[in-house]
Amino acid sequence: METVRDKPIVIVTAGGRNPQVLINALNARFSNVTVLIEQPESKTLFLRRRARKLGWMTAAGQFATMVVSKIGKRFTEQRAEDILRDYGVSAAVDPTIPVTEIESINSAAAIEHIRQTDPAVMFLVSCRMLSTLTLAAMPCPVVNFHAGINPQYRGLMGGYWARVRNDEENFGATVHLVDAGVDTGDILYQSRVKPSKSDTLHTYPLLQTAASTDIAIRAVEDALSAALKPLRANGTSRQWYHPPIWTWLWNGFTRGIW
Repeated sequence: METVRDKPIVIVTAGGRNPQVLINALNARFSNVTVLIEQPESKTLFLRRRARKLGWMTAAGQFATMVVSKIGKRFTEQRAEDILRDYGVSAAVDPTIPVTEIESINSAAAIEHIRQTDPAVMFLVSCRMLSTLTLAAMPCPVVNFHAGINPQYRGLMGGYWARVRNDEENFGATVHLVDAGVDTGDILYQSRVKPSKSDTLHTYPLLQTAASTDIAIRAVEDALSAALKPLRANGTSRQWYHPPIWTWLWNGFTRGIW
């Protein structure tokens, strides 16, 4: 008779170095890990959605930060390698881990695939938000890894904004249950880490991820043991986004926070 521990652990992601760190860590600890990789979202759709929320000027400024900051990415590779080494984690793609490509986690095909897979737990990292209908259709607990401390730093670039706000005590990561909001689900575990002066917008998420593989493992273990103990988030709740180019440059040149 099949038990919960015999069922697959499904990781949903859009791919990338940071998610791969968690994929490898979970695969090293658990058997029967499988990955669903979403197709990347178009930049046009990203801009339109962000503009509806924040206005075109702010959306354009945020997009400019994303584009311009990539120029300096090659200068942070040594720091990224140091982080991977210091925390004993790997971002190399493991060809032995089964991967299925999907258009979107909210597509009918993806939902049907998950139903047929019948996982013990779904672990989200850097993927689209689940729609209300998708979330309701999930046959198991859905857990998300967030590179930020909830509820103070929901959304994007939680580590960056913690530094900007002189709140490095809340530089870290959260593993939480998924609900209909943006990183608003009940908290399972959190971890905190001190950033280096050489860390930047590129390496903050990697540092938060590499330092937090243990809480991801603990959350999945709890799900497999039917021992999830979610806690209501306390504190001022705020959703953050990429800094507009003018904010990023100002904090970089005046405070050394890039």
